[in-house]
Amino acid sequence: MGLMDRVFGRKKRVEAGPDPLADLVLSKLKVGYLVDYDLQTWQVTGYCRYTFSGRDGSAEEWELTGGGEQRYLELADGAWSLCRTISIGAIDGDIRRHILDHDDPPSRIVFEGREYHLDACWGGHAFPAGKGMGEQLIRWEFLDADEKHFVGIEQRSETEFTAAAGFVVEEYEFTHLLPGETE
Repeated sequence: MGLMDRVFGRKKRVEAGPDPLADLVLSKLKVGYLVDYDLQTWQVTGYCRYTFSGRDGSAEEWELTGGGEQRYLELADGAWSLCRTISIGAIDGDIRRHILDHDDPPSRIVFEGREYHLDACWGGHAFPAGKGMGEQLIRWEFLDADEKHFVGIEQRSETEFTAAAGFVVEEYEFTHLLPGETE
């Protein structure tokens, strides 16, 4: 900037860098970010991307920690859901044994008194932190009658199973997104 520029207030044009606030949307959460949901502040403590054969696109999942609890926020096919990990043994019947004996779960399950029907099954890969080679898995999704609540079962190896129960949420239910310390 020259003397004339200083005297007459002309400033050198500065190239605008990325706007850190522009990425404060739910679909761009990063580990360390904070978000409010259901009158509680949650911190993003993990991220995983999933790809599935026979399903368009991929799914993204953010681990949220708050108040000593963990939840998982997922975006798949443009829809949001929120779930918690459950023991596969919490589902009525011996689901693990049924899968091992029949290579599939039963078409109907009961969890906490609610009946769910098998809606979909996909083979795919999980990419923790969105990177790497990906871990193979099979996922079965069960929906209740109103298709607002679900139970998901994943098989990661011959005998390793995980399960989660959750419900559909809307993006507007999550507020006050704030960047935090990222990795």
